[in-house]
Amino acid sequence: MPKKGSAEERDLVHKLWDRNFAAMRAPASGGATKRPLPDVVAGNGQIYLAIEVKTTIKDKLYIDSPQIDALMEFCEIFGASPYLGVKFKYTKWLFLPPDKIERTKKNNYKVEKNYALEHGFEIDEITGLDKQVKF
Repeated sequence: MPKKGSAEERDLVHKLWDRNFAAMRAPASGGATKRPLPDVVAGNGQIYLAIEVKTTIKDKLYIDSPQIDALMEFCEIFGASPYLGVKFKYTKWLFLPPDKIERTKKNNYKVEKNYALEHGFEIDEITGLDKQVKF
């Protein structure tokens, strides 16, 4: 089922371009390289975003901590804001900074749909189009 994930990543890239961000899918994300690459990288000259993308038809998802660690490492080097971009079935894109994601007992990450709906940022918030969010 990997096609669905890449289709969702392309959808997100198009939404970022629609907001005047240059955006691209990282071709070697997902463990194809030893380098810490997020799924999507975007910027507009003022705001830089690195996004690890997760989609699910369930009401919760789990993320292995090395994926978030790699996202954080990339952002430190690149100067981007790190986000986990989540899309649950029948929801819009929601974005959570890693420090707002719940940790499991095994020190991985867990996101529940209701938590994301309540605490996640929308795309216009992370791209600065909604001026109420402070970066």
